[in-house]
Amino acid sequence: MSVTEQIVREAPEIEAYKLGLLEDARALADVPITLPVQRVAEQTALQQQAGQLAAQGIGGFTPFLEQAGYTMGDALRAIQPGAVTEYMNPYQDAVQAEINRAFDIQQDQAAGQAVGAGAFGGSRAQVAQSEIDRNRAAALAQSQAQNFLQAQRAAQTAAEQLGTLGLRQASLGQLGQQLGQQDAQFAFDMGQRQQAQQQAELEAQRQSDLAQLYEPYQRYAFLSDIYKGAPSTQQTIASSTAPSVSPAQQYLGLGIAGLSAAAGAERAGLFG
Repeated sequence: MSVTEQIVREAPEIEAYKLGLLEDARALADVPITLPVQRVAEQTALQQQAGQLAAQGIGGFTPFLEQAGYTMGDALRAIQPGAVTEYMNPYQDAVQAEINRAFDIQQDQAAGQAVGAGAFGGSRAQVAQSEIDRNRAAALAQSQAQNFLQAQRAAQTAAEQLGTLGLRQASLGQLGQQLGQQDAQFAFDMGQRQQAQQQAELEAQRQSDLAQLYEPYQRYAFLSDIYKGAPSTQQTIASSTAPSVSPAQQYLGLGIAGLSAAAGAERAGLFG
């Protein structure tokens, strides 16, 4: 019975490299790492300007609504009964005076005709005078009515125009605020894109700084992976111990081996 003892060791130069690697790695690990600070890009000038525009635009429509309210008030006053007189024909008195003058002429003519008719002219003059007075009153009334109707239509037109103007003023205020909001939104969006670009640059710089900080660790990991696959030498120390055999046992063993060999040869046909 024999006993074999096997000892496996790294090559001395490999062991030296590995020990040096461990010492350097330990020294590197003992040095604390100051990680780069996570930075956030500040708002751009466009974003700040957008905020100012948005603040300035708040309530910017109010003056337009106030002016529209005044205009609508004027429109309501224009259709009130008492306000119609403001639209009456300023020359109405002159028109009525002309009407009276015309009928005065007719009266003078009728009176002259009555004098020429003699005794029978009185009754005719009264009839003519009554007709002239009736026609005068009708003409004056018609003139007044026309003047009032024209004034009423003018007041209605003015009210409609003022109402339309008031609505347009209110719409201008709304449109102005909407345009201001769109302008502010556009400026903010453009500023936000600039901020995103700046944030990407800051993040890229941080990643680059992190890569530089951890680069030595990657080199040590690279060497460690190589050393794991380095070849090793084996030293084998074998020692055998066997019990002594007697001559009889040796002879018996040889005899048995010989018989076995002879039997095999006979089966193989070596002896005819």
